[in-house]
Amino acid sequence: MLKGILAISGHSGLFKMVAESKNSIIVESLDTKKRIPVYSTAKVSALEDIAIYTYEGDIPLKDVFKSISDSENGGAAISPKSSGNELKAYFEKVLPDYDQERVYVSDIKKVLLWYNALQEKDMLDFSETEDEETTSEETAD
Repeated sequence: MLKGILAISGHSGLFKMVAESKNSIIVESLDTKKRIPVYSTAKVSALEDIAIYTYEGDIPLKDVFKSISDSENGGAAISPKSSGNELKAYFEKVLPDYDQERVYVSDIKKVLLWYNALQEKDMLDFSETEDEETTSEETAD
C-alpha cells in the first residue's frame, strides 16, 4: 500500500518513485503529477519505513493509517491545521498508547496530512495487510 510513496524534505506533498538513474531517483508528485529528480543529498523518507512510537514499541505507519481509517469509516481525518490539543486528543483516540513524550504535534500533523492526501486519492488499500487480525466485520466501500 505505501510501497514507493516518499516524503522529501524541503518539498511539500508526497511523491511516487518512478525511475532510478545513476546518481538520482525520479519521483512524481501525487498532487501535480510533475516529475523531478531527487539526488542523494536530499532527505527522503519512504512511508513504508516510518513507524510511530508507542509505549509498547513502534507501530508501522500503515497500521496507524488503518486505525484512522477504521475510526473515520474510510473517510478523511481531522484537519492537520487543528489546534495542538485537538490533534493530540484525536491521535489519542485512534492510537491510545502512542508515546506522548516522543511523538510531537508536528509528527501528528504530518501523519494526518499524509493520511488525508492518500485517502483523497483513494490510495489507501488495507486488504493487502497479511497478518492483520480481523476484529471488525465491516468493509469499507
